[in-house]
Order: sequence, then structure tokens, then C-alpha cells
Amino acid sequence: IHEMTEMVKAGMGQYAHGNQPIQHMVYLYNYGGEPWKAQKHVREVMDKLYNATENGYPGDEDQGQTSSWYVLSALGFYSVCPGTDEYVIGSPVFRKATITLEDGKKFVIEAPQNGAKQVYIQSAEMYGAAYQKNFIRYSDIMKGGVLKFGMSDQPNTSRKGEIPFSLTK
Repeated sequence: IHEMTEMVKAGMGQYAHGNQPIQHMVYLYNYGGEPWKAQKHVREVMDKLYNATENGYPGDEDQGQTSSWYVLSALGFYSVCPGTDEYVIGSPVFRKATITLEDGKKFVIEAPQNGAKQVYIQSAEMYGAAYQKNFIRYSDIMKGGVLKFGMSDQPNTSRKGEIPFSLTK
């Protein structure tokens, strides 16, 4: 099975990113109150498994799942539980990204200190106020506005944040 070969080649243990049903796994640290581990591993997956070479895309596409994982993760969040309106926070790769909405509003993700080693979120602000959740909602995006991350090369182990939806929450 090709996923096993890719998993060994990637050198990421039992994490087989090329098999789409596991792609949410690195975000689950948010549910356990350790979001800095999600930030580290999300960025590690993007750095190791996606690049501009003939081998820079892991596994199959499967109706856009792998591409959408990368696009959303690069923005800094991902839909771990698609039946909810929540996007779980990871680690953005851009210093600034703008989503232009259908009504002309813009949702801007800013991470001015972002860099190859600055993968950890130290602080977050939404609409100019401190933001303590480990997720954003679809309605937050659709309102437009700014989500700003303060990034660092050191994990912020005291910023646990409100955890995303789960059946046991």
C-alpha cells in the first residue's frame, strides 16, 4: 500500500499524512490543552511534506482534501470536525494573508513575527481584543476583520485556550 511507503519516507513515525483520514490528527493537541504541540507538528508537516519539487505533495488528492488541508493550515486553521462551524488553530506560514469575502469584506490573518523558526503562537487578537480560544468560527471569518497572531520560536505553554467542540466537552 503506497501510504506505508510514503510514511516511512517522510520519517514522521506512524503519522501517514498521505492517507487523508489521519490529516486532522496533528490538530488534536488543541483538544488536550497543549496547542503548542499542534503548532509545532502542523508546521512540521507543511515543511517536510509540501514543497516545490516533484516529491512535494504527499499521497493522493482525494477530491481536494490534501490541497485543502494545506491551504487552510497555511492560513493558520483547519476544519477538524466538519459538522461544526469551528476551525481549529494551528500555525500560519504567512506574515499576512487576506481572504476576500463574497460581500467585499476581508478577513485578514496577520502574524508579523512569523518565520521558519517562529512556529509558536504567543498571543492572539481578534478584532483588536485578546483572543483565548483554540479555534475560530465560520461566522468570525464571514464578519471580516483581523485575526492577529504574535509568533515566537518558543512554545507558550501557559496559553492553553478554550478547547474546540467535542462530544465530551
